[in-house]
Amino acid sequence: MMILDLEDPQHPVEVGRWWMPGQWIAGGETPTWKGTAHRCHHPLRLGKRLYTSYWHGGFVILDIEDMAHPAYVAGLDWSPPFPCPTHSAVPVPFEIEGRRLLVVADEDVFHMAPAPPAFLWIVDVTDETKPMPFASYQVEALDGSAQPPMTGCHQPVEKISGTEIPVAWFAQGLRVVDIAKPHAPREVASYVPDPAGGADRPSSNDVFADQRGLIYLIDRVRGLTILERV
Repeated sequence: MMILDLEDPQHPVEVGRWWMPGQWIAGGETPTWKGTAHRCHHPLRLGKRLYTSYWHGGFVILDIEDMAHPAYVAGLDWSPPFPCPTHSAVPVPFEIEGRRLLVVADEDVFHMAPAPPAFLWIVDVTDETKPMPFASYQVEALDGSAQPPMTGCHQPVEKISGTEIPVAWFAQGLRVVDIAKPHAPREVASYVPDPAGGADRPSSNDVFADQRGLIYLIDRVRGLTILERV
């Protein structure tokens, strides 16, 4: 994970860097994993913390108060036994039922073994040194049987503004998941776009929501759908 100073956008300057022990092969380190299984994927900032997913290495919480020297706070890795890599760990910027939470998405891009599609996790980080997963959500139509890749979860919005969270769910389109009762996430809305030309099913890849409440859903193959809750 690299932090860049973009004060002069034409000349980015590295400020700080953090890597999972074993990544720095040129520095003499030896990875405990194969190939690119553990790789920095999606750092997301809230205040003095950076929540950084690491693919099949789970996610880590980094202290970036001193950006020149990011420091490890805690981490959590559940693959294996779960087969899909961790895409993003999104901090909820307000407490829910007195708890601080992360919404963590595994990405259904490939599986280490035949297994149900990727899903969404709710992780308690009230004690950030001990992240604790305590709930999950899966699209009801997915019965748990093995499915082709890119059937399940991909990623939620990167900035959470309320308890209703839009999530890009690959072939299942957009799912809006309410975590007001965080131990029991529930779907409150959904939209499945038509497949892009030449594709046999949707591939909803990214989602963004603006201050007006509009939701922008991008297809991995091609296309953008703009949605509004009614």
